[in-house]
Amino acid sequence: MRLLASLLLACSLAACSIMTRVEGDEIVNDRLVVHVNDAWNRIADPWEGELYDTWTQEGLPLDQLRIWGAVKPGQTLMNRIVTYSRGADSKDPRVPTFKEGLPAEKVVNLFEELYANEGAVQVTKVDRGSFAGQPGVRFEFTLDRRSDDLVLKGVGWFAVRKTANGDELYAATFVAPQLAFFDRLLPQAEAVVKTARIKG
Repeated sequence: MRLLASLLLACSLAACSIMTRVEGDEIVNDRLVVHVNDAWNRIADPWEGELYDTWTQEGLPLDQLRIWGAVKPGQTLMNRIVTYSRGADSKDPRVPTFKEGLPAEKVVNLFEELYANEGAVQVTKVDRGSFAGQPGVRFEFTLDRRSDDLVLKGVGWFAVRKTANGDELYAATFVAPQLAFFDRLLPQAEAVVKTARIKG
């Protein structure tokens, strides 16, 4: 029943989103390059100016790979928070903002805050890692999505690059239902993430 609800929601979202297949080298926010071998589709948001791309294999909201390129201090992770999964009586969505000099745990909190707009989030693991050729962090989390009561599993990667003009955040997150989808699709998401490199 939960899976059926997700499929119905995916169909309704498809009506207001355009999916286009991505392959080869793709550039995110003019600053981050990733290489795509598998069948990913880019979701064209109905608003412009976002610093990230959203990709999916099975369709929204079954799986999402989000990739951010060069988020600067004072910029939000999203200009417009997706609110389709919020109740009518919910508070205004929280808009996490990147700031100069944030320690790693505070950057993880930004993504926790972002996904908390969709349901209850619990960060389950944080490790040192790398992203886009920079030392960084890999973290894991769960999301109890309130729109359909599905439990999603997520993983994120990020690195903060120091530049003469200030810090720049490069990141990616992947989420999918814990049952059936996450373990099957994670290797494809990781394959994309491993190719990330900063342009220029």
